[in-house]
Amino acid sequence: MKIGDLAKRAGVGIDTVRYYEREGLLPQAQRRSSGYRMYDEDDIQRLRFIRRAKALGFTLPEVRELLALSSRKDDDMAAMKAAARQKLVDVDAKIAELTRIRDGLGALIDACPGQGALARCPILNAIAEEPA
Repeated sequence: MKIGDLAKRAGVGIDTVRYYEREGLLPQAQRRSSGYRMYDEDDIQRLRFIRRAKALGFTLPEVRELLALSSRKDDDMAAMKAAARQKLVDVDAKIAELTRIRDGLGALIDACPGQGALARCPILNAIAEEPA
């Protein structure tokens, strides 16, 4: 199948397919004598794998590692579990950071009367302050 059909069936854009090829996440496609790239069902599955891994928060380098692990189907699953566990730790850290940001913004919003001179705005003053 051609690149447009692959992209459509995998749920990604054509530029994404080309990017993943350049990055080595998708093998270089065979080319017909006309120069058109030709793909098969394995390429669809690989792109769907990448898309689902990214939806779970894995970065492209992490996806590359997952793809390498997935190609060794007879190996023990401990490495895959460890990769998922590490991603969960990363997600928990991001949630904690976002919670801190949300709480800080909430406190600033609560402290702002919403009217009066902008020079006395606690939100503006907090953003303009030099960190201690």
